[in-house]
Amino acid sequence: MADTQSHGQAFKKGTAELLILAQLELRPSHGYEIAQQIDARSDGALSFHVASLYPILYRMERRGLIVGRWVEKAGQRRRRYYRLTSEGRKVLAAQRKNWRAFMQAVQAASGLEYA
Repeated sequence: MADTQSHGQAFKKGTAELLILAQLELRPSHGYEIAQQIDARSDGALSFHVASLYPILYRMERRGLIVGRWVEKAGQRRRRYYRLTSEGRKVLAAQRKNWRAFMQAVQAASGLEYA
């Protein structure tokens, strides 16, 4: 059971990274905006609490997948905008490939057809 749980944690972590990288592929964004984009693009099926999103963003920044910079605008509090790095683009492409293969295997094994 512990082995299944550790795989589950890695699966969740990988899912979060994939979703974040995919949002940043479109344009640089701040954390709250990333969370809103995920919610909107999934029609509300996937959501992030912003508080849980920031540790993931910090970890991804330390790994060189994204880079952040502080932006101050008049009348607004400063925000950290993140953008994808070339390494982040490579990781996104690899994760998409892995997810495609995983989903195809699940569909084949379960008899599901992709709608």
